[in-house]
Amino acid sequence: MTIDSATMLMLSQLPEALTDESGGLHQILKTKFIEGNPIFMSLVALTLVLGLAFCIERIIYLTLSSIDNRKLLDSIEKLVSEGDIEGAKTLCRETRGPVASVCYQGLVRVHEPAESIERSMSSYASVQVALLEKGCSWIKLFIAIAPSLGFLGTVIGMVMAFDNIQIVGDMNASVVAEGMKVALITTIFGIIVAVVLQLFYNYIMTKVDRLVAQMEEAGITLLDIIGRHQQKRS
Repeated sequence: MTIDSATMLMLSQLPEALTDESGGLHQILKTKFIEGNPIFMSLVALTLVLGLAFCIERIIYLTLSSIDNRKLLDSIEKLVSEGDIEGAKTLCRETRGPVASVCYQGLVRVHEPAESIERSMSSYASVQVALLEKGCSWIKLFIAIAPSLGFLGTVIGMVMAFDNIQIVGDMNASVVAEGMKVALITTIFGIIVAVVLQLFYNYIMTKVDRLVAQMEEAGITLLDIIGRHQQKRS
C-alpha cells in the first residue's frame, strides 16, 4: 500500500489547519465555555477559582508550618539538660509551626506532674489541628458543588432540547444538538473541576496528617526530656 503525493501534502498541512481553526488550547476552552452556556460555566469557573484560592492558602500555610522536628527537639533537650528552661521556651516562641507551640505549652508546665503536662499539650494540639484544617471544609464544599453545578447544567440542557423539539414539532439531530451540547459540556467541566480540587485536597490532608504525627512525636519526646529533667532536680 503506497501513499500518493496528494495524501502526503494533505497530512503535512493538517497540523496547520487544526491550529488555524482552533486557535490553540485557549481558544478551544473559550469556545467550549461559550457553548456550554456562559451562566452555568461561569458558576463552575467561579467554583474552581475559589476552591484553588483556599487550596493555595492552605498549602502555603502548611508549608510554612513545617520545620526540622528533630533539630528543634535536640536543641530543646540540650537547653533543658543545662537547666536553661527559659532559653528552651524562647526557642519555641521564636520557632514557627504547631510543633514548637505544643512544645512551649509543655515547657510552661515543666515543674508540674507528667499527667498535667501531657493533658495540656494534648489540649493545645487539638487547637493546632483545628488551625491546620481551617478552610478545608470550604474546599470540600467546592468539590461537592462543582459536579452538582455540572449536573444542573445537564438538566437545563435537556430541558432546552425538549423545548426545541416542542417548538419545531419534530425530533432530529439539529433540533436537540444545542441542548445536548450544553448538557454534556457543563457536566464535563464540573467533573474536571471536582477532580482538580480533590487532588489538591488530598495533598493538603497529607501535609496535615504529617504535621499531626510530628506533634504527637514531639509531645512524647518532650515528656521524656522533662521527665529526665525532673529526676535530675529531685
